[in-house]
Amino acid sequence: MNFDFPTILVLGTALTGLVWAADAMLFAPARRKRGQALIADGVGRDSNAFSQAVKEPVLVEYSRSFFPIILAVLVLRSFVVEPFRIPSGSMMPTLLVGDFILVNKFTYGLRLPVANTKVWENNLPQRGDVVVFRYPRDPSVDYIKRVIGVPGDVIRYYNKALTVNGQPAEQLAIGNYQASGAGARMQGASEREEDLLGVEHRILVSPGVPSWQGEFTVPQGQYFVMGDNRDNSNDSRVWGTVPEENLVGKAFMIWMNWDPDSGEFGFDRIGRKIQ
Repeated sequence: MNFDFPTILVLGTALTGLVWAADAMLFAPARRKRGQALIADGVGRDSNAFSQAVKEPVLVEYSRSFFPIILAVLVLRSFVVEPFRIPSGSMMPTLLVGDFILVNKFTYGLRLPVANTKVWENNLPQRGDVVVFRYPRDPSVDYIKRVIGVPGDVIRYYNKALTVNGQPAEQLAIGNYQASGAGARMQGASEREEDLLGVEHRILVSPGVPSWQGEFTVPQGQYFVMGDNRDNSNDSRVWGTVPEENLVGKAFMIWMNWDPDSGEFGFDRIGRKIQ
């Protein structure tokens, strides 16, 4: 079952805000009048009768306390930055299983939470960006991949080699991939430096393992994405392109790593920029 945190935040903000506002306009004035009447009758402010007369209901007290906190989290998460956890190895070696990352929510424009309606235009995704998006076949699921093609591009992927608009993405072999913990499953794969028309990043390929290949033209308003772990990624080669409205944001930093296999924290990955 997917946990719809944005909807919960919106509902929580609305509920606590309405309770607090309704009390401030309708009930708090009556409590103050009762308190003033008791003072006029000579009842002290430190008396139990006065305290009971002006006391806020528990629901109002909690709403007043939590409303600004929930609102701040909603605004921060919806319009500024949102944390995500990497659950699979499809973006190795750039991102490892257990990486906790931060995603810039305003790079590609601002969208209203839940409705996902864009209210402010900003930059467009560029080749090489690592993006989080809602999976086109199930928008309740978030995916993370690298943008390989922008609208109008012709992408060819054959024999583990990539070309964009007829220009090859040159690859420089680094050696066999070395890793421990959850990354050990890709031990021995070929690690390469790929130049994606000026954007350099590392990829993994597995010689002898079949991979999805073909030629693809990117439609307007769509983006072609692939995982850096080329032979272990469910991406645009399989299910097609990502609509612009499905974009969530641009991944820019790893803020924590916890390896699920070894149970250890990867302190050396904290603060790494995602390139």
